[in-house]
Amino acid sequence: MRHNKNYNHLGRQAGHRKALMSNMASSLILHKRIETTVAKAKAVRRFIEPLVTKSKEDTTHSRRVVFSYLKQKEAVTELFRTIAPKIAERPGGYTRILKTGFRLGDAADMCIIEFVDFNEAYTLGVAPAAAAEAKPKTRRSRKKSTDAVEDAAVVEGEAKKAAPKKAAAPKAPKAASAKASAPKVAKKTNVGKKM
Repeated sequence: MRHNKNYNHLGRQAGHRKALMSNMASSLILHKRIETTVAKAKAVRRFIEPLVTKSKEDTTHSRRVVFSYLKQKEAVTELFRTIAPKIAERPGGYTRILKTGFRLGDAADMCIIEFVDFNEAYTLGVAPAAAAEAKPKTRRSRKKSTDAVEDAAVVEGEAKKAAPKKAAAPKAPKAASAKASAPKVAKKTNVGKKM
């Protein structure tokens, strides 16, 4: 049962917990996105959202209050100069938590916490470059795209035009030339994976 426990102590003493929150909040401000566990991300969200709200008013007092929590000049400067103007009209909810799966070593629930206004894929409605490319729908379909086939045909045609005519040399069988030109693929192994 909860028994009126107000927040997650994260298995740390008060000083260690304050230092952890300060460092994670500063990293989030400087990098706009960090990867951590879900429990720490929720704690950092509760820690940083009041500071971001405080940064909307750029006064000496609010800078000193924020600095007393973050303890890094660079993070305070970044918060007041770049983040505060961008979130000026947002009434709250400055961060987003995206779950990414489980950590390999201890199966901890991992996530990415990021500022909502600094993810270009979400804010502008533009699909990321990786998603914009047309990829095959299944792993089994290995057909080449038509553009690649056309480019290969154009390159072969230019090569034939540029090469001077020589006496016809005997051609190697197609199977042997196909094996020679095929790239070598490494075998997948389970070395290093926990079963």
